[in-house]
This record gives sequence, C-alpha cells and structure tokens, in this order.
Amino acid sequence: MGNYDEDTAFLGERGQFFMILFFLLNAIYISTGFHSFYIIFVGASPLHHCQVVDGNLSEVWMNASIPNETVNGKLQPSQCWRYRLDAVRNLSAQGYSPQDVNLTDVIQEKCVDGWTYSTDIYQSTIVSEWDLVCDSEWKVPFVSSTLYMGYLLGSIVSGQLSDRFGRKQVIFISLAAEALMILAQSFSHSWLLFCILYFFVGAFQISLYITAFVLGTEVLSKSLRVLFTTLGVFLHYCIGYMVLPWIAFAIRDWRYLLRVLSGLSMVYIPLWWLIPESPRWLLAQGRVLESEAILRRAAKANNITAPDVIFKESEVKEAAENSNYSTLQILKSSKIRQTTLMCLMLWMAINVGYFGLSLNTSNLFGDPFLNCFLSAVTEVPAYIVSTFLLKSCPRRPLLAAFLSIGGAFLLFIQMIPESLHTLALALEMAGKFGFTMSFTVVYIYTAELYPTVLRNLGMGMCSSAARIGSITAPYVIFLGTFNKYLPYILMGSITIVSSLSSIFLPETFGKVLPETLEQMQKCKSFLKRDNITLEEGQTSVPMKEEKI
Repeated sequence: MGNYDEDTAFLGERGQFFMILFFLLNAIYISTGFHSFYIIFVGASPLHHCQVVDGNLSEVWMNASIPNETVNGKLQPSQCWRYRLDAVRNLSAQGYSPQDVNLTDVIQEKCVDGWTYSTDIYQSTIVSEWDLVCDSEWKVPFVSSTLYMGYLLGSIVSGQLSDRFGRKQVIFISLAAEALMILAQSFSHSWLLFCILYFFVGAFQISLYITAFVLGTEVLSKSLRVLFTTLGVFLHYCIGYMVLPWIAFAIRDWRYLLRVLSGLSMVYIPLWWLIPESPRWLLAQGRVLESEAILRRAAKANNITAPDVIFKESEVKEAAENSNYSTLQILKSSKIRQTTLMCLMLWMAINVGYFGLSLNTSNLFGDPFLNCFLSAVTEVPAYIVSTFLLKSCPRRPLLAAFLSIGGAFLLFIQMIPESLHTLALALEMAGKFGFTMSFTVVYIYTAELYPTVLRNLGMGMCSSAARIGSITAPYVIFLGTFNKYLPYILMGSITIVSSLSSIFLPETFGKVLPETLEQMQKCKSFLKRDNITLEEGQTSVPMKEEKI
C-alpha cells in the first residue's frame, strides 16, 4: 500500500477518468454553498416595532405610540417598547395631539400585543413568523449554532462510517438526507422543531463535505489533487454561495426558499452511477479485486492498458494489517497527539473568524442580498491566490501568514473613525480574504499530514474541534449589540495567537502522501526535514519524492 501512487502511475495524470471525476466531485460542493448560509435570509430580522391595536386611535397617535431611541448614534423607532396604550388612549380622548404633550413622560410598556414587521425586503422569515425579537432575540444566534452543533456530530460520525462502509455510500446518503431535512424544515410549525431539523442538516452537510473531500484526495492523480482540494472544492462551494442570494432575492418567503433549495439536490441522483468508490479505501479493506476493477475501468477510460497485476501480494497484506484504526490510535503516539492538538487549535480559530464574518453580512449597511453576494465574491480571489501559492510554497509559512493577515485587519477596524464606513467595510472584507485563504490551506495541509488509514478519522476530529469555533461564531457576532468592535477584537486576537502554533507542524510540501501510521510517525519537528525513514533492509526510498 505504501507504493499505491507508484503502482497506479500507469493511469497518467490528466486522463478522461480523472477529469470527469474532478468535475463531478466539484459539482457536489455547489450544493454545500447553497445550504451553508441560507439562514442569513431565512433568519433575517426585518424592521419591526410594537403592534398598536386600537380602532379608536388615529393614525397620527398610533405612530406616536412608538418611542424613539438612539442605536449606534442614530435615532430610530423603538423595536421593543411602546407608550402605555391606556395612557395614549386617554390623551387622544381628551382631544390632545402628539405635538401638544410631552410623550417622554408617559410610562412605556413592552410589546404585549406582538409586533408589526416590514415586508419591504422579506415577505416572511422565521423571525417574523415566531417573533424572535427583543426578549427572544437570543434564539436567532442559537438557530445558527444548531447547524454547527450538527457539524460537530457529523464530523465525528462521518469519519467512522466512511472508514467502515466506504466513501461513496456516505456521500450519497448524506446528500439525500440533507435534502430531506431541509424540505422538512420548510414545514416546521415551531422554532424548536426548526432547530432540531437544522441540527441534522448540519450533521449530513459536513459528512458530505468531508467525505467527498477525502474521496477526491484519495482517487485523483497528484497533479489534480491540489487543484481539487483548493481551487476546485472551495471555488465550487463559493459558486453555490454566490448564487444563493439571487435565489433568495427571487423567493422572499422562507418556506418556499427552503423547498427550492431542497429540490435542487435532485440533480445529483445520476452521479451515483458515475462516481466510483475509493480504490485506496478498498485496498485498505483488503478488497483488492474491487480496487483493481475500478482502476482497470479508469485505464480503459484513459485509453491505457493496465498491467496484469496492479498490487503485489505483500502490499495487500500490509493494507489489511493497517485497515482497522480508531481514535485511540491518534492518542497513542506523542507525535500524532502533538500534530492533532495543533491542528485542532488552528481549525477552531479559523472557523470562528470565517463563519463569524460570513454571518455578519446581514448586519452590514446596504442591500442584504448584494452584501451576501459581495461577501462570497471576496472569497474567489482568495481561492485562486492560495491555489497557485500551494503549488510552489510550503504549507506552514503560508498558513501562518494568512492567519496573521486576517487577524491583523480585524484588529485595525477599531482604529477607523466612525465616518469612514467604507474603509471599515474594506478592512472587514480584507480580513475575510485572509480567513478564506487560511481555510483553503488548512484543509489540504491536514489531509496531507494524516495517512490514508487515519485520514478521514483525522479530518473528522479536526472538523469536530472546528465546530466549537463555528458554534460560538453567531454569539461572537451577537456581542456587537453591546459593543460593535468587540467581535472584531475577539476574532482578531484568537487568530493571531493560533497562527503561532502553525510553525510547529511538520512540513508536507514536496513529500509523498503518507499511507500508513508508521509513515506519519516518522515526520520530524518543524526544525528538521520531514523525510520518510528507510525501512530495515531497504537501500532506497520506496516511492519517488513527488510533490503532493
């Protein structure tokens, strides 16, 4: 199994099999872009104020029943308070007009009759339907957190399931289940049911994301591997992210929006017959005939004649011996523990910043649909730049630099004068640019650090830790209601500190993709070259030193 890349080199690098698989796997990630951020529109809070129900009051008095308050230096109608209706009714009955009395002396009360919501932007959201405002405002960030709680469960379970049952089955079961959960959400009759279903949306979505990522890493050729795990995956994810606001622009009712997004997943059904199982995983399970059958079909698609024997018997035995690993294997070795701990810190910090800034688009000044689109567009150059840099630059300094850039720009925002809103917005987009590039690098870096027998499990563990960051991200943004600079200070500080841990990780640039646990354990510290040690009795390295 250690010679897998060498044994399959006869397939070439850019044949028809690899190119078709490359585009099919990328197409799956468009759906993850649709489904990751629809809460921006489904959970948007329209302009609202207390409902005034009294047929005896004139329109002038009804408007005057809402007091004004200062929010972020601007005077606006209160969203959670009104003047006591009986006092307003008495003043009106006595013949006074609002200009004749000092209404600030009138006692205020909460919105006991509910709220009136503006329909200028949204026809309906979960906020307007279930009154998730004022004392219930905390429920909105909690809804977002339930998605990331589901990410946590999916990250843990998907690794175990796909290592046991295969990458392909987990991908398509997750895809179908996610669509069904979103469809069920559109029929939710309560906030609690919506949250429960959103939890499972997150679990299936991250299972799809991680498992498809691992499948592409294991099946694609070396030259396409970096392209897939950077520009391919993230750019197609971004395509879905960019298209989402225009779908939401056309469909302003949250229930119909979710039904349309669920129905779009139907286009992926034919991919079941076009995407193969991972030959690496099959070989690790000892299913050598099935693995070779896939490779022979690939050779036929590439117009290449496959050798009579692809895998040697000794390699099959080695694969079977290394096929059964659990989380305990990551904890046994000190070197694996150290690498895993540092990866967990990095994933956590990156997720706080990335998802925090993404969810914050609804709080920015201007059109929410355009803001979401611009936030998504900002990621495109980040993916392109990081892809080209990953082809020629070491992973470790790239990750540290991108994290420092993202964190520094967020810390600078508090220094911008109140009048320079455009400059502050530009710094926030620049910060997201840094986080997006960090997101790109950490995915491929982590996949390269772990061997095949632990790769999906390792990716799942790191993604699980990242969920702690994404679960807290909505509440970090919610802190902006107390101090608008506080979210930026927190996200920037955490990112700068985490960037320091990346320098201790082993370098993977220019190294072979590790297959076994032993190959990963032979990685040296960050001050030394991470060469693979020769096995006893060998006189040369078993695999060519090719770039991953």
